[in-house]
Amino acid sequence: MEKPDVTVTQTRTVCSVIRPGSIATLEMAPDRGSSSSASRIESVVGALETHADTMDTLQPQRRQSDARKYLARHAPEGRCFTVRGIAVGIGVGVIICFSNMYFGLQTGWISGMTMPSSLIGFAVFKTIARHLSYPFTPVENVLVQTVAGAVGTMPLACGFVGVMPALQYLLTPSENGPVALGIGKLVIWSLGLCFFGVMFAVPLRREVIIRERLKFPSGTATALMIGVLHGESKETVATEQRDGDQTSNLIPGRESVRRDSGVEDEPVQTHQTEQTEQTLEEDELDGRSSWKAKVKLLVYSFAISAFYTLVSYFIPIIRDLPVFGLPLARNWLWTLNPSPAYVGQGIIMGPATTLHMLLGAIVGWGVLSPLARSRGWAPGPVDNWEHGSKGWIVWVSLAIMLADSLVSLGWLTGRPLFKYGRQWVSRNIGQGLLFRFRKSTKGYTALVPDGSASELNEGGSISEGSDIFEEDAPPEHLVPEKTVAIGLVVSVLFCVSTIRVVFGELVPMYAIVTAVILALLLSVMGVRALGETDLNPVSGISKLTQLLFSFIIPQSNRNSVLINLIAGAVSEAGAQQAGDLMQDLKTGHLLGAAPNAQFHGQLIGSFVGAIVSAAVYKLYTSVYTIPGDLFQVPTAYVWIFTARLVTGKGLPPMAREWAAGAAVIFAIGTSTRILGKGKRWHCLIPSGIAVAVGKFANGHPFLIGLQN
Repeated sequence: MEKPDVTVTQTRTVCSVIRPGSIATLEMAPDRGSSSSASRIESVVGALETHADTMDTLQPQRRQSDARKYLARHAPEGRCFTVRGIAVGIGVGVIICFSNMYFGLQTGWISGMTMPSSLIGFAVFKTIARHLSYPFTPVENVLVQTVAGAVGTMPLACGFVGVMPALQYLLTPSENGPVALGIGKLVIWSLGLCFFGVMFAVPLRREVIIRERLKFPSGTATALMIGVLHGESKETVATEQRDGDQTSNLIPGRESVRRDSGVEDEPVQTHQTEQTEQTLEEDELDGRSSWKAKVKLLVYSFAISAFYTLVSYFIPIIRDLPVFGLPLARNWLWTLNPSPAYVGQGIIMGPATTLHMLLGAIVGWGVLSPLARSRGWAPGPVDNWEHGSKGWIVWVSLAIMLADSLVSLGWLTGRPLFKYGRQWVSRNIGQGLLFRFRKSTKGYTALVPDGSASELNEGGSISEGSDIFEEDAPPEHLVPEKTVAIGLVVSVLFCVSTIRVVFGELVPMYAIVTAVILALLLSVMGVRALGETDLNPVSGISKLTQLLFSFIIPQSNRNSVLINLIAGAVSEAGAQQAGDLMQDLKTGHLLGAAPNAQFHGQLIGSFVGAIVSAAVYKLYTSVYTIPGDLFQVPTAYVWIFTARLVTGKGLPPMAREWAAGAAVIFAIGTSTRILGKGKRWHCLIPSGIAVAVGKFANGHPFLIGLQN
């Protein structure tokens, strides 16, 4: 009579390992039933075989369920939304805001600084770890970098590095300028621009992050760094870089679900647990030394850069070193600026972008500038924006930027239409004449247990765009649709109202409304470009808006240039804000953070950043001469020249011909870069935006050389 009891115990062990609800019912009590132990074992084995046959079909749903449980479990972990996280994020963001304003007024280029923000936030909380009531976790670090990024990027989003200097310093009286705004109107203007892009980005999240799984390289890299800082195993971090279902790679134990269930899994899991614990201990020690070394390097770099900036204020010559001789420095502006800020930006951009900028600087200032001066096309001093070669070069750079932007945006717009349009035609007219003689071998449609269809590739993996692997946060952690709808309407009305308050009758109401609508539409392109290439083409989007407004506002309107600038600024703000939040949402998605916490953090950061950036801009314009030797605001000249170009203003001699030729060349080059993505020679084709920026950045042709 001992044997049946042992058999029942084994049955319990087997069933406890499997754990599905359907199999758990097989567990029998010792005092129930009159069947023999052999029949019991046979029934259990039969149930196991039936379960094994259905496991392959249930795998996608099991993985989806596990992913949802993981995201739900980690979203509240460590409190996704905290006052202390908001406070630290604002503090870090204010520092970044000052840095971006300084660098943006010099070159027009800013950085979101998401990874440094995460590192600084981690260092702050690690320093005060003994005094914390609860630990600092990865999801809270996501909140810190979200808020910091929202505050730090406001100089660009609110137009303080381009549009505002153009209105205040470059708009002529014949164009109803200059327009100098006080601090109050600057704050109103910036607050009006900082919300509608955030609201519009939330509905895009499910499409580009959950469904299409766009990579958003910076957001993914930030998630990896946060994982390493907080002690995630190196093996797990490495798997996160693979293509495909990236969120699933972050979920512990996902591979164990794929194995066939059986009693052998229990010792395997125990062994893996021991190895995992040992690995985590080693990684924790490595993580401590790693983050301390990074923080120490950050402090040293900050001190060196601060010292250089202070010294250069009293000794300006070190910002323009005549490394090629005094005659070339005086006559052609061939100087070197060894600013640590440029070195840091070059490290962030990477060697390919900086080499392309260096190429643009050499072509612009080593070839075009002497050519325009010698031929009499730019007879004035080289550093004169109106009659010198500096101003003449800008037209060529502007043509390159427009060509690059139009081709890139056209590709981003047309490719999804072609891709999904073709899928729609295949599904709806697949049996028609168009596909009658075409046999598809790329995949087939299989039915999952719930009766729904999913497209499977030959290898059994889910095709791109399928919903079966969708893994999202639970509903309570998402931003409610009602909140998004109301917030979008309110933010758009607020934007229109603030522009009307700031500029009054100078900008007609229909122009403001049209600008906001274009901003919303074009921000979709910006988000897709950011997800695929890690570059948000806000400059190209704004220039495209300026081009479109040349057909909306008649050239006879005296305020046409001013309206053109405002319209471009609105588009740039929407694209910048939408892209910034989407990058952060990608980071949060990979780490299991609650999207609604990030959304609220972005709103708070945008509000604070709008006020701070307005104050910082007013401070810089009060202390420094703008345009001047230190802040030449090259982006402001690009803005005003674009507005004058599309509104029918005259061009310098031969600028039209050279600009047209450069546009054709770089349109072909950009098309080649797009089609050759992933090829070895891809990096050899210059980026149009990088080359254009290198031609007019600061007027120092060889300063980019240090950025490698």
